[in-house]
Amino acid sequence: MASIQKRVRNGKTTYRVQYRDPGGAMRGPVFDRKVDAQRFKTENEHAKLHNAWTDPRAGKATLRTYGDAHLAAQTFDETTREAVALRLRLHVYPQLGGYQLGALRPSVVQAWARGLQQQLAPSYVRVVFANLSAILQAAVDDGAIARNPCRVGSVKPPAPDRRTVVPWPAERVAEVAAALPDRYRAIVATAAGLGLRQGECFGLAVDDVDFLRGVVHVRRQVRIVASRLVFAPPKTGKTRDVPLPESVALRLAAHLEAWPAVAVTLPWREPAGRPETARLVFSTRERTALARTFFNRHVWKPALEGAGVPATRGNGMHAARHYYASALLEDGVNIRALAEYLGHNDPGFTLRVYAHLMPSSEGRARAAVDRALGGSPVVAQDARADA
Repeated sequence: MASIQKRVRNGKTTYRVQYRDPGGAMRGPVFDRKVDAQRFKTENEHAKLHNAWTDPRAGKATLRTYGDAHLAAQTFDETTREAVALRLRLHVYPQLGGYQLGALRPSVVQAWARGLQQQLAPSYVRVVFANLSAILQAAVDDGAIARNPCRVGSVKPPAPDRRTVVPWPAERVAEVAAALPDRYRAIVATAAGLGLRQGECFGLAVDDVDFLRGVVHVRRQVRIVASRLVFAPPKTGKTRDVPLPESVALRLAAHLEAWPAVAVTLPWREPAGRPETARLVFSTRERTALARTFFNRHVWKPALEGAGVPATRGNGMHAARHYYASALLEDGVNIRALAEYLGHNDPGFTLRVYAHLMPSSEGRARAAVDRALGGSPVVAQDARADA
């Protein structure tokens, strides 16, 4: 049981709260006022009783110090680590990095989130907010702080951005493809005809294309880690098979005849990873793998300008992937199959992104009933009776 000791030294009176922490060690914080000592004693004993005790010294670590240590201990891939570190360095630490963990009040976090919303898109603010919340939740789990200020009722990230995907029309796809250099023209057919992400297009090997069976095996992508190119698994971490339409097969075959596949060796996953060699379908004139920084700036953006398309974020190469999704939905491909082809782990995510592109359910319902009952003897008998 905790006790309060009154001490007088050099004419100054202080009050020391002596107690044992849950590990059995003796603690003795000192207060100038008895009322503060009494409050600490009561709250401390209550926390111990309800398994909510935190080490007061642990909460004195700054957010920057704790956050960097937390990030270094994570097991996700290096690209994710770099992305999180960048967001912390640019958007969290300048305002909050110097705060002690125990001093990060909900009002401080909410004011920071509001200020960030004035500069960045709501969807990106939510990502940064989630990164901060993960660090503070780890601090709770470690016993450094009693609660996560990002998870209290008074703190809310901005609402999600509800902007809907507007796919390119087929004419725009063709115009942008025509504006690309001949060497890269077939990359639009790959993205718009197979639904591959940009990095997956760059990582496509000739051995992944089964022209005979009409299937493309999506096995790798090209990513930038620590300013170096590496091979990595597709975004979801799993390979997938995508149907190869004849029109895309013909364009890839013509491309490979003009620019044969190039054997490229890159580290796997990280710069220090084991080397892997792939005969890439698309490569630079220097016979190296394509990097998104080079391609977006020196190939894709000039093509957009040549086709009269604004060089905005929404018109990045991902627009060709959206076109693929819209074309399949328009033709009646179901959401589960589309999610598999796009490499989404959750068909629900695919539905949320592309539901507005699905054909009218009313028209499809009428057509389905007509097909089912159009030749039914009952329907035919009723029709004769009406006549």
